Amino acid sequence: MQKFTLLILFALLWLPVWAAVGCDLNDPDKDVARLFPGSTGYKTSYRTLSREGGKALLAKVEADLGDKFSGLYETIDIPYTLYTIYKGESKIGYIHGVNQKGRYGGLQIFLSLDNTGRITNMYLQKISSKNAKLFRAEAFTAQFTGLNQKDLATWDVGKGSGKGKTLAIKNPAPGDPDFAAIMRGVKKNLALMRHFAGW
Repeated sequence: MQKFTLLILFALLWLPVWAAVGCDLNDPDKDVARLFPGSTGYKTSYRTLSREGGKALLAKVEADLGDKFSGLYETIDIPYTLYTIYKGESKIGYIHGVNQKGRYGGLQIFLSLDNTGRITNMYLQKISSKNAKLFRAEAFTAQFTGLNQKDLATWDVGKGSGKGKTLAIKNPAPGDPDFAAIMRGVKKNLALMRHFAGW
């Protein structure tokens, strides 16, 4: 009985950690310099939907995404790490990452964004896929440069198809479902940033 009680207490102790999985850059100093050439510094803040608007805010983000949040990576209390980027005293943009369920495991999708919300760089920090090299190649990631939340709004998460500028994004590995997962992660990232940056 005592062992059983200890197991329950141990599980409860770890539950909050398990239930909230954020997405941080592995090496922020180097990653920020690489993703934002010319930057001179950054500030890190931690944002959550539960604290900043609760279920009403979650519903707005889900409406922008066109899908419901679900699973370990999308609970309402997930802490999102936002890097605000500076050049001297001037804010020049943001870096923000999300976890996204992929075919063989979690993906970590980071976007660097200018002050107007346009993507300046897309970075797959983590991806478990036989086609990881193709998805990480600049030929693929560069296709997102210049796009914003309104552009990604034309991507239908349910159908896995797009219109407008998203229709022009070429899948480097046709038939690999991780392409749709990446597109959902990018759209989710921008839907969250619409709130975090106030666009």
